[in-house]
Amino acid sequence: MTLISFVVPAYRVQGYLRECLDSILDQPFGDLEVIGVDDASPDASGEILAEYAARDPRVHPVRLADNVGLGPARNIGLDRATGEYVWFVDGDDWLAAGVLPHVADRLRDTRPDVLIVDHVRSHWNDVGTPSAMRDVFPDPPGPETFALRDRPETLCLLHTAWNRLVRREFLVGRGLRFAPGWYEDVSFSYPALMAADRIGVLDRVCLHYRQRRTGAITRTRGDRHFEVFAQWHRVFRLMDRWAPVVDGLRPAVFERMIWHYLTVLGNGERIAPELRAPFFAQMHEDYVRFRPPEGYPVPPGVEGLKHRLVAAGRWRTFSALREAHQAGETARRTAGQARRRVTPVVRRTARRARDTALREYYRAELRRPIDPTLAVYAAYWYRGYACNPAAVYEAARRLAPQVRGVWIVRRDRVAALPPGVEYVVAGTREYHRVLARAHWLVNNVNFPDFVRKRPGSVHVQTHHGTPVKVMGLDQQRYPVGAIGMDFAGLLRRVDRWDYSITANGFSTQMWERAYPADYTTLEVGYPRNDRLARATADQCRQVRAALGIGAEEYVVLYAPTHREHLPGWRPPFDPDRMHDVLGPTGRLLMRSHYFHDRERRPRGPAAGGVLDVSDHDRVEDLYLAADVLVTDYSSAMFDYAVLDRPIVVYAPDWDAYRVARGVYFDLLAEPPGAVAVDFPGLLDVFRTGAVRGAAAERARAAFRARFCALEDGHAAERVVRRVFLGKST
Repeated sequence: MTLISFVVPAYRVQGYLRECLDSILDQPFGDLEVIGVDDASPDASGEILAEYAARDPRVHPVRLADNVGLGPARNIGLDRATGEYVWFVDGDDWLAAGVLPHVADRLRDTRPDVLIVDHVRSHWNDVGTPSAMRDVFPDPPGPETFALRDRPETLCLLHTAWNRLVRREFLVGRGLRFAPGWYEDVSFSYPALMAADRIGVLDRVCLHYRQRRTGAITRTRGDRHFEVFAQWHRVFRLMDRWAPVVDGLRPAVFERMIWHYLTVLGNGERIAPELRAPFFAQMHEDYVRFRPPEGYPVPPGVEGLKHRLVAAGRWRTFSALREAHQAGETARRTAGQARRRVTPVVRRTARRARDTALREYYRAELRRPIDPTLAVYAAYWYRGYACNPAAVYEAARRLAPQVRGVWIVRRDRVAALPPGVEYVVAGTREYHRVLARAHWLVNNVNFPDFVRKRPGSVHVQTHHGTPVKVMGLDQQRYPVGAIGMDFAGLLRRVDRWDYSITANGFSTQMWERAYPADYTTLEVGYPRNDRLARATADQCRQVRAALGIGAEEYVVLYAPTHREHLPGWRPPFDPDRMHDVLGPTGRLLMRSHYFHDRERRPRGPAAGGVLDVSDHDRVEDLYLAADVLVTDYSSAMFDYAVLDRPIVVYAPDWDAYRVARGVYFDLLAEPPGAVAVDFPGLLDVFRTGAVRGAAAERARAAFRARFCALEDGHAAERVVRRVFLGKST
């Protein structure tokens, strides 16, 4: 018999599900199965479960035709589980690394009915808040098991399903199931503890409980929070059925019920102001109905005062005290912010005074009406006319000529703009005016922090590549990726987005996790790749001719990514030796990452068949000219794959890169073509013909199917029709 069955319900968790599954399947322990229940999720959660099942026989996906909710979905997973123990893990949480051997040892050694494990609340800023484990058990119980009547304080641990493993035969024998509705954990976890003869506690953090910015019921206002009452009513009905065995537990269970009600009511993100009085009235009714005749342990201090007000039904007093407390907290925060603002004012330089004047001008422009025809475009921190914004701009000129497009560029990049493109220079008065007045703001990175999201304006984040390396909030777990990052500021910028443009389902999933906010995703392909998808042989010949490349030449483009962990580093690469391997008709194009644009020095005519093309403005030209792309962890591979030409991954520092910077998938296991991990291996890829071998062709086909299916040459049109014309894509 399998030791542990993981039941993982999945509904709208595509951005997190991979991390959850990886955290289970990559444990140094194999005696497990995963029952993944796709609860008719409208996103790609079901496809992710199917993908994992296809490559790991321990994963068993279940697809539900209709959405049934978390509790019933867990029941369906439980019915299919075969393990001795069941662990209900939500699809947006994840296991701590290396914990399963410890969990398994405790299960085998003590055979509990319920094993409670410790957890941390993991917030968006990568800060973990400890659970109540140390408060409830100052002296860890160790391996001993106990019944709830012997350690009733166990009820004070969080009552969720995911912080405990439950023996499957125990659940079946007791008929314990999840009820439908919100707060379904209540009527499962408390009865399971009351019915268990053997409860164990493992004082080790085993699970990360993700505190989501969006999508969690704890951050969703509405009257469905009233369903908490029905769940607690089920608990007391079960206690009536199991009397008199559990009667001694009624005082402790009652206290937890009132604590839980107060927690729900006290969370301003759950109960809207107009619903608080009715919620309090139901609390009072339940207090009177379920209070044990012998009383219960009323907590001391302020919490005890809350209990007494609930008992008396004194909503007005309760509400007044709550408002007074919140006003005091607000005053303290305001005073602290005022103190922090003093220092910058005192130290302001002349340049900052100029910037301040421009910001004042910007704020004045914010008070003027939005220009309903103005669209502002930018790319790569104002480095010029490029990438997805440029493709959207060109499509908008055709399909929405009533929209006036204005580009923001650095002063040193003005000369590189195509003729006829209207622009403003970054940092000028005109720059601040168009940012304040624009109806649409389109960028492949974020606009500066001072930019405000005006009601009626539309911010479009196009991104600039399918990610290999981790991005956004995920960078916090990798010290190199987190250098210089202001993650709170990042989230404020992300909250301005109305639309996020993605090229494939994988990007959609990763952006949801890296940039959690309430934007709308347009999964339509990358506009910048339209040119590649529609390119003809004649257009490719024209591009090669413009670059001075003959039709008979064999062109290899080398385009590496930027490496934060090795500033100024270049991978081991001898251009001359590489060119020798390519032969007499070979031409090697070398392009550095755009972060190094100020360092670029054009080399002029090709020297020995090697040409530095780092200063070429349109990378799409280079893709069209190249017969083969050699890259490492750059998003260039996803764009170049649209052309269905050979790609070579040259990854001499793969192990160091994925540890220092972090990656979203194993590029060496799922490459777009041939792979080399050192320079001799790279030369062999070309010497032996492996660059176009059968294995490389199969890898590229699988890669294209996964990442390029939407690239049909019309992505920019779909964006314009949705964003500028308000039509369905």
